[in-house]
Amino acid sequence: MRPASNPKRASRLAGCATKRQTGVGLIEILVAAAILSIGILGIVVLQVKTIADNNSALTRTQASIAAYSMFDIMRSDRNNALTGAYDGTVTVGNCPNKTDTLANTQLRNWCQGFDGTSAPPATELGGLAAIGSGTAGAIACSPTGAAVTASNCSITITFNDSKATGGQAAQSFTYWTQL
Repeated sequence: MRPASNPKRASRLAGCATKRQTGVGLIEILVAAAILSIGILGIVVLQVKTIADNNSALTRTQASIAAYSMFDIMRSDRNNALTGAYDGTVTVGNCPNKTDTLANTQLRNWCQGFDGTSAPPATELGGLAAIGSGTAGAIACSPTGAAVTASNCSITITFNDSKATGGQAAQSFTYWTQL
């Protein structure tokens, strides 16, 4: 008959178990560190893409603000806007310098920004310069006829959106209004 508890056998089994388990803890730690590193890398990539997309959204918002600020300027000078005084294209980096008329002054300010400084580029919202170098704004109004009581005007803003992830570098937005 065997005793219920054999101390020699128990110590021998414990020794075998210890020998089989050697180094497993180190491998588990290395696998866990690798998985954690991949997870952190994924979070960093996601953060970079989020920042790029937020920059793109900011640029699109600035384009909307620039278009609507020019529409408001044209509404306040409706007679000149309806006769085509604002029609044409301005480009940041090559802003018009003419200030002989109210329309030309407003177009120059729209191109450079509305912060009141004489040195472009301005950084205030409302101007094309806030969107970036090379941004172009094209204004076109159809003249009112004798039977027409309002004029349709469009502003097309073209800018570089290469900061966006998966987006096209050249973006163009067209805004319409009736004066």
